[in-house]
Amino acid sequence: MSQHHTILRSFVLRQGRISNAQRRAYETLLSNYGIPFAENLLDLENIFGRNAPKYLEIGSGMGETTAAIAKAHPQNDYLTIEVHTPGVGSLLIQIEELGLTNLRVIQYDAVEVLNRMLLPECLDGVHIFFPDPWPKLRHRKRRLIQPEFINLLCKHLKFGGYIHVATDWENYAMQILKVLRNEPRLANTTMDYAPHPEYRPLTKFEQRGLRLGHDVWDLVFKRKYLIPDSLYQ
Repeated sequence: MSQHHTILRSFVLRQGRISNAQRRAYETLLSNYGIPFAENLLDLENIFGRNAPKYLEIGSGMGETTAAIAKAHPQNDYLTIEVHTPGVGSLLIQIEELGLTNLRVIQYDAVEVLNRMLLPECLDGVHIFFPDPWPKLRHRKRRLIQPEFINLLCKHLKFGGYIHVATDWENYAMQILKVLRNEPRLANTTMDYAPHPEYRPLTKFEQRGLRLGHDVWDLVFKRKYLIPDSLYQ
């Protein structure tokens, strides 16, 4: 798997089918709501046209949760990173249909975006909902939530900003809890797993899983104090 120095890439690209509607949206709307990858730091206030809390979502899937959160919280601005074209197309459809002005998407690797495009301490929160669990033992090194990646995220969190991860794989939840607990710049908001936050909508897949008795684990950690980044290179 590709690496950026010591940092794992945030995804493994898998081919997926794209519908005609998603393709049309991708071809016609990406220029309106997308931000091209570039090795230039973003001025998020200029992009969104205001000074408001800024939240990053890594992996928006088909975009239902992302769009619902942005619609429910118009006072906040949301930047989502998604690599899969069908998901980007689906999200663009929802942005257009809902008239969302507080949501933008970057189609690129999250590690590269964090390293190249985002300023230190620019984010009020990070959402990572249902990252690929890579359940096979030999594939677990591909999991997104690793110490190096959390170290990178912390550099971009404001004091008091949070990282919220949700997963429906217990083994992955245990690993995530360990990784987040071991990051000295973060403090758990609960003893271990957090109650389901009201701002995170239940997906159709999640609702079905809950009806079948499947569990979901939410983890919410806040940046508790600022430590010079030179100590965490």
